Amino acid sequence: MVWNKKIVPILSFFAVILIITSCKISYKFNGSSIDYTKVKTISISDIPNRAPLVYASLSSDFTEQLRDEFSQKTSLQFVESNGDLQISGAIVGYNVISSGVNADGDAMDSRLQMSVNISFVNRVNPTEDFERTFSSYQVFSNTYTIDQVQAELNEELIDDIISQIFNATVANW
Repeated sequence: MVWNKKIVPILSFFAVILIITSCKISYKFNGSSIDYTKVKTISISDIPNRAPLVYASLSSDFTEQLRDEFSQKTSLQFVESNGDLQISGAIVGYNVISSGVNADGDAMDSRLQMSVNISFVNRVNPTEDFERTFSSYQVFSNTYTIDQVQAELNEELIDDIISQIFNATVANW
């Protein structure tokens, strides 16, 4: 009986160690679901502004922030072209629309909208390829001119659209 009292805790300890070391638990707090054994590189082309309304730094701001998002949230290596994952596209919509009308018929609010057409190629798993337009908008009061709020609103629009792109390409949401 004394032998059983000593051996059971020892065997239990080794059983727990064996279970812990044989199980692989993987948590990804960045939201990506990339198999890094297969997918190692990414190429992100410049995203030109082809919208009728042009904001001078919009293309470069969008492209840089898109690259930053993938750089910060993945371990993929950036290559100029032919990455395992490839992102290209263009800003195809950028406009200001009046929304909300007061009793006098004057516009109270305006909406700044942005649309970006993205082509995604996954050379490892081509079933995930797509071409899709991602859009976002921000409403602002007509007490401000577009010039007064445009930089701040662009940051919000870019963040939202890039989040949509990241989720659609590597987060598999």
